[in-house]
Amino acid sequence: MSATAKARFEGTIQPWGNSLGIRITRPVSKMSRLGRGDKVIIEVTDDGLLVRAKTKKKRVRLPYSESQLLQGMTPQKAHADELPTPLPSEMRV
Repeated sequence: MSATAKARFEGTIQPWGNSLGIRITRPVSKMSRLGRGDKVIIEVTDDGLLVRAKTKKKRVRLPYSESQLLQGMTPQKAHADELPTPLPSEMRV
């Protein structure tokens, strides 16, 4: 095991359709924080294959929902009364 390895397991390369696949044990998937459907990056190195989780974009959790922001909204509060009326030359016929 290399100096940076946290775990080691042995597997068998097996046919999977027209390709080859290897199963990852549950403990290893938990240690590597990988789950079903996760995207990975596979690199070929001098030592073999390196499989890394593709970095996930952080989902921003907004403090308010759209419905909460629009609660109690009226045309006057939205300043709809201040919207200009288009000129006839600006209207497409």
